[in-house]
Amino acid sequence: MKNILVATVLSLSMATNVCAQVQPAIPSDARIEKKVESLLKKMTLEEKVGQMCEITIDVITDFSSPNDFKLSEALLDTVIGKYKIGSILNVPLSVAQTKEKWAETIRQIQEKSLQEIGIPCIYGVDQIHGTTYTLDGTLFPQGINMAATFNRELVRRSCEISAYETKACCIPWTYAPVMDLGRDPRWPRMWESYGEDSYVNAQMAVEAVKGFQGENPNRIDKYHVATSLKHFMGYGVPVSGKDRTPSSISEIDLREKHFAPFLECIRNGALTLMVNSGVNNGMPFHANKELLTGWLKEDLNWDGMIVTDWADINNLCTRDHIAATKKEAIKIAINAGIDMSMVPYEVSFCTWLKELVEEGEVSMSRIDDAVRRVLRLKYRLGLFENPYWNIEEYNKFGSSEFAQVAQKAAEESLVLLKNEENVLPLAQGKTILLTGPNAHSMRSLNGGWSYSWQGDKADECAEAYHTIYEALCNKYGRNHIIYEPGVTYVTGKGSLWWQENQPKIEKAVQAASKADIIIACIGENSYCETPGNLTDLNLSGNQKKLIKALAKTGKPIVMVLNEGRPRIINEIVPLAKAVVHIMLPGNYGADALANLLAGDANFSGKLPFTYPRLINSLATYDYKPCENIGQMDGNYNYDAVMDVQWPFGAGLSYTTYRYSNFRVNRSSFTADDELVFSIDVTNTGKMAGKESVLLCSSDLVASLTPDNIRLRGFEKVSLQPGETRTVSLKLKGSDLAFVGYDGKWILEKGEFRMTCGSEQIIIQCSDTKKWETPNK
Repeated sequence: MKNILVATVLSLSMATNVCAQVQPAIPSDARIEKKVESLLKKMTLEEKVGQMCEITIDVITDFSSPNDFKLSEALLDTVIGKYKIGSILNVPLSVAQTKEKWAETIRQIQEKSLQEIGIPCIYGVDQIHGTTYTLDGTLFPQGINMAATFNRELVRRSCEISAYETKACCIPWTYAPVMDLGRDPRWPRMWESYGEDSYVNAQMAVEAVKGFQGENPNRIDKYHVATSLKHFMGYGVPVSGKDRTPSSISEIDLREKHFAPFLECIRNGALTLMVNSGVNNGMPFHANKELLTGWLKEDLNWDGMIVTDWADINNLCTRDHIAATKKEAIKIAINAGIDMSMVPYEVSFCTWLKELVEEGEVSMSRIDDAVRRVLRLKYRLGLFENPYWNIEEYNKFGSSEFAQVAQKAAEESLVLLKNEENVLPLAQGKTILLTGPNAHSMRSLNGGWSYSWQGDKADECAEAYHTIYEALCNKYGRNHIIYEPGVTYVTGKGSLWWQENQPKIEKAVQAASKADIIIACIGENSYCETPGNLTDLNLSGNQKKLIKALAKTGKPIVMVLNEGRPRIINEIVPLAKAVVHIMLPGNYGADALANLLAGDANFSGKLPFTYPRLINSLATYDYKPCENIGQMDGNYNYDAVMDVQWPFGAGLSYTTYRYSNFRVNRSSFTADDELVFSIDVTNTGKMAGKESVLLCSSDLVASLTPDNIRLRGFEKVSLQPGETRTVSLKLKGSDLAFVGYDGKWILEKGEFRMTCGSEQIIIQCSDTKKWETPNK
């Protein structure tokens, strides 16, 4: 079928394979549904299975080209002309390209797709913290930093800018936001998430969806892109702490915590979703029909598209051993509810899926359902009318306007964790020893998914931006900065992210004699996914030795933590006068840090995770009461006291705040009531600041052991010295419900303690209510 012309005609919407009693998660568009059905009727089986296949651009790359990236016309003709492939992903040559090269490449792919199939290709990339794979675009702080801002508007605006710059490359689809709960610091993708809390992940991910997609999911305009929520679900809590290894999550935790961010994003129009690569309680997520078809498509009446992660259908055979052959793995995954397979190399997927349909192993109705979802996505993106865009219309790409937003995000994300004797801010005129392996590195500031998968190309691709060394020289004057790293990372081809050169600690110690104060930038080099797996959560021995040696000089130390996950540092925290956690703040992170250290801006970030103190005491803030008990009587004389380095929500400022007059509009409530909590927040210091006001609840008695505490709301406010503002946070009574042992939501009669800052009040639920539907 070539050069299919589909007229734009109004029609009645068609409801297919959904529960009639549930309102559609995304309102149906009659015109789009008419076009989808008209096109679907004309497609051959080969064309249908081709739309369900996604390959990496490596498959169609001409690697014999001596110069820049070039597509192979012959391979492109095979992939699209013969196999009718409907989607392509990834970055050419594994490194960021210019927007002009992207536009040229996408145009070539689309022209071939329209010529051979009459259906545009959909191209996808991982733009998770800005234009990950585009040179000269705007990179924002990583997800963990954006969570630390507790600023919804910043998250939304950053994703609007990311969408704009992605569309400037003619790319319509991003594999973001990442909403895996970062509840295990051993996990190498913790920094991609919005932290450990379900509510924070849900709130920030919803803002990301709105920023990426715009207001109308049925009409994605030229400045927005489709999202892909990832990774559905529970990916962030593997038992081993290692990437893509099994988890053991109860249905209660799945529904109440891990599912919640996906639920909220789907209700807010998210168009696609990527599946968790792992296995839970023996069942690979890519084979779990209950979750993929039941929880998502049927329970929520969601007509979006589900895509696999990299090679994960093959993994059902080669890794998970639930299929004897790759063909059988395809049958299992497609029947479970997968709509598109990121194969990413083997076009044999198309041949095998066609055979499965002809053999009756996969029904044509399942194929049609999947292809409807693919076509619907392409119509919603307007790809039939505009398969590519005029890059000249995107004159704000890489602009100073966008850079200012990225720097603001970085400034609001950095967390001041310790400031003894008010050693910060640092006055001008002092001589500073800058040391540590992270002091002069764009790679460590950005982390993974920055110009390349592992982030190892950042130093060469981000030369226009400032390292911490360069930013401090600009702020304090080069003659006031002594740079002696003491410890450095191994660089070059074949090096591993964690490798360090032979340390030269004695040189840093000697340099300290000429300094008034030491700024030690320590932490991690960049990594991503499985290569970032750890065998030891402790900070490297060389870096700890560096801090201990410098402490003996008697010079005050400001410790700057530049890491994607919390590394154990309990031995050296007491040696520092101040500790600043910058996480992975992006290209403008060093400038933000310099402003904050100098007092030209104020710290306002708060930790979106619990920072552990001991290797065998990993915890989250919402622990169960029995995880924090004192010594017991009798023979069992032991304790299990919660011992963390810094708690969830920790974060200091150069000013101080007073919370007072905590109140609620009703002290007795039911599930359907609206609760309005108000509190007065006063800036009692001498510097303007921003404070994130966190509202938490504790269910005092429940039929299942309740969490110690849960975050229920937050709002960030700006306050001048002496200013008081009333902050109001609204909840529904049902927001205090939990998932019971039967898998249903329940709000039980009884008392709840509500906490805001140091203030507390008790409220009373007057009536028990259970939700008989599987999802809240």
